Parts: sequence; C-alpha cells; structure tokens
Amino acid sequence: MFDTKILRSAPKVLLHDHLDGGLRPATVIDIARRIGYRKLPSYVEGELASWMVATASRGNLELYLEGFTHTLSVMQTRESLFRVAAECAEDLASDGIIYAEIRFAPELHLRDGLTTDMVLDSVLAGFAAGSEGTGIRVQLLVCAIRSHARSKEMVELALRFRNKGVVGFDIAGSEIGYPPIGHQEAFNLAIDNDFPITIHAGEVGGSEYIEQAVTKCGATRIGHGLGLRDNIFKNSDGEHYLGSLASLILEKKISLEMCPTSNVHIGAVRSIDEHPIDSFLRLGLCATINTDNRLMSQTNLSEEIEMCSLAFGWHWDQFHMLMENAANSSFLPSDQKLEILSILSQWHSNQTVNEEN
Repeated sequence: MFDTKILRSAPKVLLHDHLDGGLRPATVIDIARRIGYRKLPSYVEGELASWMVATASRGNLELYLEGFTHTLSVMQTRESLFRVAAECAEDLASDGIIYAEIRFAPELHLRDGLTTDMVLDSVLAGFAAGSEGTGIRVQLLVCAIRSHARSKEMVELALRFRNKGVVGFDIAGSEIGYPPIGHQEAFNLAIDNDFPITIHAGEVGGSEYIEQAVTKCGATRIGHGLGLRDNIFKNSDGEHYLGSLASLILEKKISLEMCPTSNVHIGAVRSIDEHPIDSFLRLGLCATINTDNRLMSQTNLSEEIEMCSLAFGWHWDQFHMLMENAANSSFLPSDQKLEILSILSQWHSNQTVNEEN
C-alpha cells in the first residue's frame, strides 16, 4: 500500500485522458451561466459532480457518454477551450504528472462557428498557459468519432499540427458496430506519414477489434484493450498462457492504455479486484494505468493507482513498472522519452533508499 502524500507527489505519466471528460464542475457551471446554457442537471458544484459520476456508473458505455452532452456544450468557443485546457494542465500537474497526452475530437467543437484549426490553436495555447511553471508537459492526441465519417480529415488536421503539440491520432466513441477497419483510409494516411496511432479497441467489445487495430490499422497502443483477456487462457495446472493475439501484443510491445475505474463504471468489469491490469502486468504485457474521464469517474491518476494497490498488493516496483511502460509508450521522440525515464528512475532509486533507511 502506498503513502498517499508520497504517491501524489511522485512523478507520473498519463497517456489516456479525455479533455471533454475532465472539466472542473465549477468551470462547467460558470461557462454554462456565461453562455446561457440552461440544461445542466444542477448548477451547484457538488450536485453536478455527483450527477456526473452517477450517470457514468450505470454499467453501459452508451449511458456513460451522456454526461458529455453537457461538457461539450460549454466547450464551443475559443475562450472556453483555452480555459478548459489550461485547467486540465494545472489539475494534472497538481497530481504529480510530469507528462500527459490528452485526447479529444475537434469535430465536436464546431457548433458556434469555429474551424478545426481554431479549436486546436485554442486548446494548445491553453495547455501551454496551464503548464507554465508547473513542471508538466502536455501533448495532444486528435480523435475522430468512429461513428462519423471525418477520420481522414482529422488525420490531415493532426498532421498540420504535428510540430505544434499534436503527437498522435485515435478514434473514439461508441465501439460496437464501428470497427477500426471502417476508418482504414485515415489510418493508411497516418501510416504513410509515420504518424503515431492509438485506437480505442476492446473497451466493451472482444479481441477482434484489437486484432484489426494492430494488424490492419497500425496501432502501437490500444485504448483500454480489455477484450484481450479473451485471448488469455489457463492450462490444467491453472497457469495462464497467451493466445496468438496476446502473444503478438507481447512481441510487438503494444501498449494497453487501461482505465480501471472507467471500466468498472461502464460494466466492462465488475470491480477493481477483477480488472485484468494486474494479470496483464504479471504476464509481461505493456499495461499502463490511466484516468479516461476524471470528471465522469471522479478520479485522478493517484487514486487509480492507490485503488489498484489495495486490490492487488502493488508497491513501488509495480508503480515504477507502470510509469516506465507509459513513458516508453509515449509518442515523444526517443531523446525526450529518455529524459522522462531518467526522472522516473532517479525518483524510484531515491524512494527505494528512503524505504531501506
């Protein structure tokens, strides 16, 4: 079990967090009042926070997504996007995060006349402002909505901002019925430009979408990846062994962006105790731990780690493995990964010495 104060201050890396799922309740209310948005379920901060998590934790991905109706409604101007992004960076830094890749879908922020370029300019400026002086670096992943038909356009957008803070491409949204290969043209464009790809796959579906993402669509990371458990088996002695897909994931060092609380909330697993993240780690798979949507799940990265430590008996060695996995799987250039890995390694060494003393 971790000391909460030490855990919160420990340097951490976050790879899977949605911008529109991490707003401060007070900010949602303030912007809603400023723009005359009258559809919030409550204009009291605590009540709105409780409504968000209650709405999200009903055991269904479609129901989980209902709360985004309200967050997206208050993220339609340059000012609001800048503010939300700046506060995102501040909140992550306060949780000890030194590097984060935050994702969102620019196509969902065009209702009031913004262009996709304006949307990205505002968010990236917000990240820069919120990061200043905090020790965190925040980069952006551009998502396309998998039930829409703008994925190629979103890759083109991401490539235009490639050297301005955008480091990768993803598809997100309702999973069932929208396989990765439905966006093959977009993924081919990313592959042709050597642009990093992560794909939401196996969040509520089985392993077939994960297989498509890896073998057809060029993904080097998988968002969630719970469906991979379908390809892990037990022999007569009760020992786990990997099927062909899981073996491929291991061989290629495909990273799994796991989000325990969110996975429980949508009903993909029944409890943290039953989440596969620990068994994946033990099998040598490159699992990482993430927040998904901090507002909807009322969580942060420290809390995710602490809950798993209680469930699985993790201590600092497991923490360091998770953070190293995340740093190595980031979409940063190699030299910048090494800088983060050095920070993580030095902290872990110091922590080990402190515990021995």
